[in-house]
Amino acid sequence: MRRALALADAAAAAGEVPVGALVLGPGGEVIGEGRNRRELDHDPSAHAEVVAMREAARAIGSWNLEGCTLVVTLEPCLMCAGTLLQARIGRLVFGAWDEKAGATGSMYDVVRDRRLPYRAEVIGGVREPEAQARLRAFFEARR
Repeated sequence: MRRALALADAAAAAGEVPVGALVLGPGGEVIGEGRNRRELDHDPSAHAEVVAMREAARAIGSWNLEGCTLVVTLEPCLMCAGTLLQARIGRLVFGAWDEKAGATGSMYDVVRDRRLPYRAEVIGGVREPEAQARLRAFFEARR
C-alpha cells in the first residue's frame, strides 16, 4: 500500500484525483502500476486500477491475471470492479472506502456477487486514514 500511496501523490501532483494502484503477481512481485490519468490522457477509463491492470497484462502477456492481487488506495468504482472481474484477479486490497461510488462493499458489492461466475476476496480499510487524507486535501484545495 505504501507504493500505491506514492502513486496517488504523483497523481495529485499532476492535477489528477489522488488514486494509485498496483498489481502483484502470484509471488508478490509488482507486475503493474498505475495512477489516475483521466485528465492527462483525456480518457474516462484511465482510472489507476485500469492503468495498473493494463500494465500487468502487458507484462505477463495475457489478459488473465488469475492469482494476482490488486492494491489500490480507494475502493474501486463499478467500471474498475468489472475490469477486475474480467481480468480474474483473485484478491483486492484497498485503502479508503468510497460511500458514493464504491462497488466492492460500500454502495455495491459487485466482486462478491454470487450471481456472477467469478468473485474476488476483498480486504478494505488498509491504511485508510492516509488514503482519505490525500483525497480530502485534494478536494478541499479545489473548492
